[in-house]
Amino acid sequence: MDNMTALVSAFARAYHTSHSDEWVFADSFAEKLLTEEEVSAISQNMSQGISFFAPGFRGTPEEALSYIVDHQLAPSVLVRSAFCERAIENAVRLGCGQVVLFASGYDTFSLRNRHKALRIFELDRPEMLVDKQQRMRNAGLKPSARVEYVGCDLSHPSWKEALIHSGLDARRSFFGSLLGISYYLSKEEFRRLIETLSSIACEGTAICFDYPLTESGEESRRNRELAGAAGEPMKAMYSYEEMETLLSDAGFLIFEHLNAAEATEDFIRKYNEKNEEHRMTAPEGVGYCLAVKKVAPSSAERV
Repeated sequence: MDNMTALVSAFARAYHTSHSDEWVFADSFAEKLLTEEEVSAISQNMSQGISFFAPGFRGTPEEALSYIVDHQLAPSVLVRSAFCERAIENAVRLGCGQVVLFASGYDTFSLRNRHKALRIFELDRPEMLVDKQQRMRNAGLKPSARVEYVGCDLSHPSWKEALIHSGLDARRSFFGSLLGISYYLSKEEFRRLIETLSSIACEGTAICFDYPLTESGEESRRNRELAGAAGEPMKAMYSYEEMETLLSDAGFLIFEHLNAAEATEDFIRKYNEKNEEHRMTAPEGVGYCLAVKKVAPSSAERV
């Protein structure tokens, strides 16, 4: 089974958590979902590829791995998780009782969640969900709240019926996390996904996602090359205006949007203050977006 992108994301969260005193985003469960063999293989492959990430680098294999994690693998993964889970906390505080994790992969929110009454729905390929649940059993881990695992193909609109059949109450607002998805869908596929999501989202439903900007940086370029080499090529890039229009057409308004500089200031500043020799920045070329389903206009307003 090839879940390399999901494995590397979990590895980045695990490495950052275990090797840092100040965290951008802490995930103490990520490492427990990985085998020792996977950690060793990813560590070795990454450190051996240091010339790709930093030509002319001089240092030990461990120093090379630390450099790659801090400057290539971790920043976007950590920032998007911190951004999204801050938004989830705000939504729960305002009364949201349902969270839907699209393409959940090896996300560990259900293990770290502190809200016992929260209903969590994890959507992904059936084989991925089976693998994840087996990893959790092997590690003796159980979710802190009720979780429904919904095996589906997000490129086909039938995921909507599968989600509702699994218990989502479409009469109530929910929070949708779509982290790391937009890169691997064409613009038409991503548009259809957002439109299908909107069709079951009532007023106040929020969605959170990261996406590739047309103004990309060196780290984003390397990430595209890595994804392509792993057999998961990235398919699309967007301007802010293009994404704003796509969301508006589907009934969503952008509530919060961060670029690289803003994300670095919001989530990485404290880490950098304590780690001046290993400073981290959010990658140029990635946007972090929180959007909310807007009120449908009344018949009078449409006239």
